Amino acid sequence: MVNDEGGEASPTAKLGGYDFYRSTLGSPRYVVAPMVDQSELAWRMLCRRYGAHLCYTPMYHANLFATDPKYRKDALQTCAGDRPLVIQFCGNDAQQILDAALAAQDHCDAVDINLGCPQAIAKRGHYGSFLQDEWELLTEIESTLHKKLSIPVTCKIRIFEDRAKTIRYAQMLEAAGCQLLTVHGRTREQKGPLTGVADWSYIKEVRQHIKIPMFANGNILGLEDVHRCLEETGVDGVMSAEGNLHNPAIFQGLAPPVWHMAKEYLEFVDLYPCPSSYIRGHLFKLFHHIMNIRQNSELKETLATANQLVQFNDVVQRVKAKYEPYHKGELPYEPEEMDATVGAEKLPLDPWLCQPYIRASPESHRQKIAEKEREAENPNRAKRQFFDKDGNEISRKRMKKLRRRQRRPNKTDAQIQMRHERRLEYCTECANPQGSKCEFRLCRVCCRERCYSSDRDCPGHGILIKSRRAKAKRFEENSKHEENQDSGVGAENPDSNQTTVDTYEYAGYALTL
Repeated sequence: MVNDEGGEASPTAKLGGYDFYRSTLGSPRYVVAPMVDQSELAWRMLCRRYGAHLCYTPMYHANLFATDPKYRKDALQTCAGDRPLVIQFCGNDAQQILDAALAAQDHCDAVDINLGCPQAIAKRGHYGSFLQDEWELLTEIESTLHKKLSIPVTCKIRIFEDRAKTIRYAQMLEAAGCQLLTVHGRTREQKGPLTGVADWSYIKEVRQHIKIPMFANGNILGLEDVHRCLEETGVDGVMSAEGNLHNPAIFQGLAPPVWHMAKEYLEFVDLYPCPSSYIRGHLFKLFHHIMNIRQNSELKETLATANQLVQFNDVVQRVKAKYEPYHKGELPYEPEEMDATVGAEKLPLDPWLCQPYIRASPESHRQKIAEKEREAENPNRAKRQFFDKDGNEISRKRMKKLRRRQRRPNKTDAQIQMRHERRLEYCTECANPQGSKCEFRLCRVCCRERCYSSDRDCPGHGILIKSRRAKAKRFEENSKHEENQDSGVGAENPDSNQTTVDTYEYAGYALTL
């Protein structure tokens, strides 16, 4: 609860530490990690069906969440069975994160601060693990949220190379107000091909030096890893990300056929719609080993271009039709040729069963890079040859053109030639080429400036400043109308005639309504 004077939460309004872990969260041991574009409502509900005790939302940008009503509405998609739930934010400004958390606190059980994302986008945005050396800023963020929210604040971090510094880091966050800490046993540099193995010994040492509840993250490929991690580190729960994406039944120790999991997921998507890119990403994870089989290349292409629920269901049915007879023992299965370096014979289970994806070691990646560098330096190396459909040798550039043309089968040679011969016209405001369909005869940058300043749309460039302003205004008016109805405020509210000025961000510009 937030009071009227200082904006601080009442000390009796929320639980902390182990009281929060036990009473509010229900002592969770199996936790679904926050995953960008992947831990949406439909996936969370599937995971809860198969044993997950606690789920995190995807990471949300605090500033967008606080200022953009549509972004916030999409992010807060939830249902009655979607609890306990933790909403995760990223950011580097205490006030922005507080504003976002205040808007979210009535829809979740805790707010988590992302201090572990190692990706390049986090570096550009200056959040995630790229804040791990700014302890004063993190103390300000944690203490501000701890004092002014009616729900607890938690954190997810990565380790330092220095064990002692990792321990001090965790203790600093605990002292600042963190009520539950998740430690990923990898450093910021361990990502992509250099991911390597998480070091649980760091997690164990942190566990021994802090008093708040703690989750471990990293190296969780199956239920046996969950139990081993709990035993070796002494943590209160284990968080799974990639292992969960490849097998949402990981916490029950099952390895169901991939089409079963995909079908159930799509049923939840039908109830709780999400962007097609999320669906496609989940199906590619579930079908990872199947899609690496050469004979399934056409099926892989179909999935890559699918964007409707009926198309995704069709892919699932085709996978089921091909592999269910093998699964039931009606036909003998002969291992198929794989595109990847790991053959089907090396998989722990049949390729149609949910199972973990095991990354190649960083050492093997470095060896491949070294081999390619040596090959590139060899003056006598054989050049790769390319051929057209008639068997004639062609250049690499020509091959690329042919491939692009295959992706545009409806365009004739005359249309393509006309496009190449089109006279280049320049923007009337600068030296850049103008858009071919721009009604203002401008380049994209100048057109965006024109539309912003004069409140116009340019369908040719797809710049819809005027339309989006009108849409945002209608959305805000409808939201206020719904709030007034919920609070019993009628049309006779004397404040209803006051002019409201709202600001939204679109394409890098602040749009004032």
